[in-house]
Amino acid sequence: MAARKRSNKPRTPGTPRQAEILTYVRSYQSRNGYSPTLQEIGDYLGISKVTVFEHLTALEKRGLIQRGRYKSRSVELEDHVRLPADRSSVLPLIGRVAAGAPIEAIENPESVDLENLFSSRQKTFVLEVKGDSMIDDQICDGDYVVCEKRDSAENGQTVVALLDSGEATLKRLYRERGRFRLQPANSNYKPIYAEHIDVQGIVIGIIRRL
Repeated sequence: MAARKRSNKPRTPGTPRQAEILTYVRSYQSRNGYSPTLQEIGDYLGISKVTVFEHLTALEKRGLIQRGRYKSRSVELEDHVRLPADRSSVLPLIGRVAAGAPIEAIENPESVDLENLFSSRQKTFVLEVKGDSMIDDQICDGDYVVCEKRDSAENGQTVVALLDSGEATLKRLYRERGRFRLQPANSNYKPIYAEHIDVQGIVIGIIRRL
């Protein structure tokens, strides 16, 4: 019987725990030049060797790893494995710092997934900010605002609103008698008043590149 040909198409782990195992194995190999034992994987993740073995068996069946029989350090990731940390939206978290104090190093480096950081039950989108009308809210020209797609908002929330003129604007929304007030966060700008607006989304985060 002919051997089954392995696919080179990128493949991902089936569960978050499997992703954690593969990420640890790859990191361990990078640091030490060889693979961790089942016990070391279990100790790191706080699970039993039996549970580690079950996950590795599932990963091997899916063609994500290879293991040598009767060897304790034989786990090898296939080249086509793609882990969450491989995405460009995932950045390494190496420490925590307070202004004016040294960095507190994280013993086991973690990662920050920007996609999950701004996750929402609603769809999200990003807009580049032009202008300084929201500068007192720490939203500056050139920043990127992460928005949750919504067609309504509470008073005081920062929204992306579409005016009847077809112009979109980023302002704080307030309801007044028979009209809306779109309030800038800069005293050099006057509020925009409108009887009708279409809320496109609310701001849930800011990304700034220095």
